[in-house]
Amino acid sequence: MASSISIPRLVSSKYRLVILLLVVIVSGASQGLLLPLLSILLERHGVSSDLNGMNAAALYIGIFCTMFFVEKPVVRFGYKKVIVTGLILVTGCSLLFPVNSSLYLWFVLRLLVGVGDSSLHFATQQWILSSSPADKRGRFFSLYGMAYGIGFSIGPLGINLLPFGEAAPFLISGGLYAVILLLMLRIPNEMPEQASPGENAENRFVRSYKLAWFALIPPLLYGVMEASMNSSFPLYGLRIALGKEWISLLLLTFGLGSIILQLPLGVWSDRIGRKKVLMICGFTGAALFLLIPAAGAFIPLLFLLFALAGGVVGSFYSLGMSYAADIVPKTILPAAGVIASVHYSVGSVLGPVFGGYGIQYVSIHSLFYFLGAVFLVFALIGFGFKREPKEDVGT
Repeated sequence: MASSISIPRLVSSKYRLVILLLVVIVSGASQGLLLPLLSILLERHGVSSDLNGMNAAALYIGIFCTMFFVEKPVVRFGYKKVIVTGLILVTGCSLLFPVNSSLYLWFVLRLLVGVGDSSLHFATQQWILSSSPADKRGRFFSLYGMAYGIGFSIGPLGINLLPFGEAAPFLISGGLYAVILLLMLRIPNEMPEQASPGENAENRFVRSYKLAWFALIPPLLYGVMEASMNSSFPLYGLRIALGKEWISLLLLTFGLGSIILQLPLGVWSDRIGRKKVLMICGFTGAALFLLIPAAGAFIPLLFLLFALAGGVVGSFYSLGMSYAADIVPKTILPAAGVIASVHYSVGSVLGPVFGGYGIQYVSIHSLFYFLGAVFLVFALIGFGFKREPKEDVGT
């Protein structure tokens, strides 16, 4: 009797995970496509580079602002309804881009895409984390990181559809969202666990910090690393006389390293503990970043260092969130997710600032000295964090 009940539940759980990962892949592909596509089209329409850049910032403004209100809809309406709302919003905006090329309209549409994408990503993250067994949480959430990385990497390929018309990439993107939306409608909604009225009067954000401050640092470091590498490494590469094609290939190698090692590191963290893996990756990543200046412009060694560095620190967001889910009660997990997302956004802003300032005023190699230092400090302070994972096995 027990087996006849558990097998359908297992199949349903697997189906839900597959659909959620498809949501992440399509969303990542859309983000990876929209950033270069809209910049190219605005350039074609004669928009100056400064206005082009300001218009691109709308996406990140939408993502950042969403973090301050998305938790309450998830708690009140459930994961599925927030994901579906985000999908509808992004689908509609994708189909509206080719209707009118007004700079102001595209700013608003980009802002709304940021809101929709951020909402569905937040709800997807929380659903995967809350429903994953504790002994497989790293494995499951690493699949989320892999899905987003794959989607974001293949997204720019949609630019090749432009010969079929400026509307073609948007229509394909909107069509993919519509298909995923139909699949999502088949999944039953679930609600996050909520604290009883008299339980834990302490502010849930303060409590998240108290319980899991160390686990919430990795999203900040990931944001700093990702944004500084993408914005400041090209400047470094040009100054050491690397060709533009080598710069792009090295960044691609860095991203591929992250995708390839996401799942192995997630499985490893399930076996030996999230904190140990984070500290090992922190020490290893610090050493690799500090070695990059010594490689100079020797391309084979740079490819090796970039692949390894991307692999060991590219899982910091997923490992950090999995570790936070190990520690905090499920009733405040959405609050911890909000903190992690805000940390990532802040890191994404600070990374290019520190990277650009360091290269300009400190040293041409300061980007890698800075990244090496922050990952080393993170690994060292891990020795002082003694919080043990809570005793649960998930659902």
